[in-house]
Amino acid sequence: MEHLPALIQDLAWILLVAAGVSLLFKWLKQPVVLGYIVAGFIAGPHFVYTPSVRDVGSIDIWAQIGVVILLFTLGLEFSFKKILKMGAAPVIAALTIIFCMMFLGTSVGHLFGWKSMDCIYLGGMLAMSSTTIIYKAFQDLGVLQKKFAGIVLSVLILEDILAIVLMVMLSTLAVSHNIEGEELIAGLLRLGFFLILWFVVGLYLIPIILRKNQKFLNSETLLIVSLALCFVMAVVAVESGFSAAFGAFVVGSILAETVEAERIERLVAPVKDLFGAIFFVSVGMLVDPEVLVEYAWPIVALTLTIIAGQAFFGTFGFVLAGQPLKEAMKCGFSMSQIGEFAFIIASLGMSLGVTSHYLYPIVVAVSVVTTFTTPYMLKASGPAYSWLCRVLPHGWVAWLERYTPGAVVQSHSGNWKKLISAMLRQIVVFTILSVTVIALSFRFLLPFTREILPHWWANALCGVVTLLCIAPFLRGVMARGRRSSLFQALWKESRYNRLPLVFTLIVRSVVVCMLIFYIIRFLVPFADPLLLLFALLIVGGISLSRPLRRNSIRMEKVFMDNLHSRDMLARRDGKVQPGYAQRLLSKDLHLADFEIPEESIWGGRLLGDLKLGQRYEVNVVSIIRGTHYMNIPNGNDRIYPRDHIQVIGTDEQIERFSGALANTVIVEAELQDREMQLKQFLITEVSGFVGVKIKNSGIRDRYHCMIVGIETSDGMLEKPEAERVFRVGDIIWLVGEKEALSRLFLGKP
Repeated sequence: MEHLPALIQDLAWILLVAAGVSLLFKWLKQPVVLGYIVAGFIAGPHFVYTPSVRDVGSIDIWAQIGVVILLFTLGLEFSFKKILKMGAAPVIAALTIIFCMMFLGTSVGHLFGWKSMDCIYLGGMLAMSSTTIIYKAFQDLGVLQKKFAGIVLSVLILEDILAIVLMVMLSTLAVSHNIEGEELIAGLLRLGFFLILWFVVGLYLIPIILRKNQKFLNSETLLIVSLALCFVMAVVAVESGFSAAFGAFVVGSILAETVEAERIERLVAPVKDLFGAIFFVSVGMLVDPEVLVEYAWPIVALTLTIIAGQAFFGTFGFVLAGQPLKEAMKCGFSMSQIGEFAFIIASLGMSLGVTSHYLYPIVVAVSVVTTFTTPYMLKASGPAYSWLCRVLPHGWVAWLERYTPGAVVQSHSGNWKKLISAMLRQIVVFTILSVTVIALSFRFLLPFTREILPHWWANALCGVVTLLCIAPFLRGVMARGRRSSLFQALWKESRYNRLPLVFTLIVRSVVVCMLIFYIIRFLVPFADPLLLLFALLIVGGISLSRPLRRNSIRMEKVFMDNLHSRDMLARRDGKVQPGYAQRLLSKDLHLADFEIPEESIWGGRLLGDLKLGQRYEVNVVSIIRGTHYMNIPNGNDRIYPRDHIQVIGTDEQIERFSGALANTVIVEAELQDREMQLKQFLITEVSGFVGVKIKNSGIRDRYHCMIVGIETSDGMLEKPEAERVFRVGDIIWLVGEKEALSRLFLGKP
């Protein structure tokens, strides 16, 4: 008898338990994540009434793979451009909540006398609300289309990216075992360097590779390529001193900017579901009832800390971000739980050996309790607002409702601000690329050339190759100087601008000169003044070179095309909201997108007949049909199934409209067997069709069947003609539904 490895037996057991418990939690309308945690507890060593996992080490490895896949898919849903488009309001809210909750969590840990590293990690865990759980709660309560839900989800996106940064910082703390400002700043600068490097290089190369191999990228190949990039980047990140999860997130965010992003997300989803389930099951396996009993009071205290802290600091953060008090309370109350990132941070602390054994099960218990309370906290925001209006002075409430700094129309940035921002962006990006090429050249190319050539010849060859490689980047640092439209506008605007503008050109040239000087000085032992003169000559050559200028412009154009390719595709397909949608949030209005269901009775009807504005008080501002836009439609425009319509209204108006649209769907009482069948029907003397023409037989009109051929008594197959008369012995080939064919054979109308 074949012996199965313990890993396969363990997987069979945990997946069986996870399947059963997840079905139960689906039936109970609870998040499946909780079901996986319960399944892990049942399959773990602390539940003595069922078999337990034997090869825990292998399951832990699978769980680590699950973390990598989860962060990869999170990156696929993330967009750096989306963060920039959000403006300052979500950033203010996210930073306020994270810093306040970290401080609160760390303080509670110190009150219990826990060690400093436990307290810091605890603060990080308590600061991150669960995107998965909140999204599920919004779905269950039917509030996804409401204004506050969109605001909360935008803040959660920021929290997720800040959680990645926090993980890197916590890893740095774990390695150094102390907290020093200089080391943290150095770690953040290092993080920024590699993040920009990987993002720029990846976004330049990966879309080109995908486009060149487009004809080979079927679903299977694209899945393998995506997972290969995920795990290769995880390895690169670890080799660079970061976590594997961070590398997976970065490559996911790069792929998120490509036109294949949605397809990759769809293909990776089953893999994410499998390994994500194993990760959450492994979380449940660490739950120890004895630890929970021993630390019952800390669990209760932390649960209350999250509920009260998020309700207060969340509301405070959203008020600072410019939301009215009522909306801010809805947002803050909905974020009062922790979830997947708390588990990931806890597992990070355990893998690094810097957190105590009791912290993980405590956090899991707190997450379970706060997950169950999330829907009730959402519902409690309304009564809490009413109570606050009663106890606070009326003037305070009115001031809080009017205090909306985030909603103030943003002033247009001045030309100076735009010029400086563009200059810094170019200098930082191209300098990082140049420094990377220089480091790789001195690390690999220089030793290689010194092995095959004399020392000075090797240095010269390495220097020339390095300068040629970074020349387009150096040209990029100097580009768009005096020729840019902003530069020209400021130059003509005032003569007082001219000296600062000349200074910006000098700064660009100095940066380029320093990079070239460093290369020459490293390779050539001449006097510094001579080397500096040589560097200045090279700078002049770079600035005057037309081929370099063309190459630099071409490279930048390719990068910008790759960066905006998904946006252009989404705009073509009608998946991008217009620019004014964000400005509507400053009022009690917002833009919502709906798809007309295929079975909707509204399909094919005129907007004037539907009277949506009169019935539901919403305004239809656009109808999107495929790639065709109908902006500001009138009453003579029709809507069809699968059209996307964009409507403007308040939360209440859009909720009424959404419910009405859902009620327009025609649902059949039961699924009918509508399969078409091919049958033969023999004409006999008693069949009733003898001597009857096909057009008069009623086979199509009465029985809803089609004659596709007539086989005569001599075996010939004739094409059916309307004037053909049925004869005894004819075999009719019929196509129709099973029920219709049965009625025909029985002679029933």
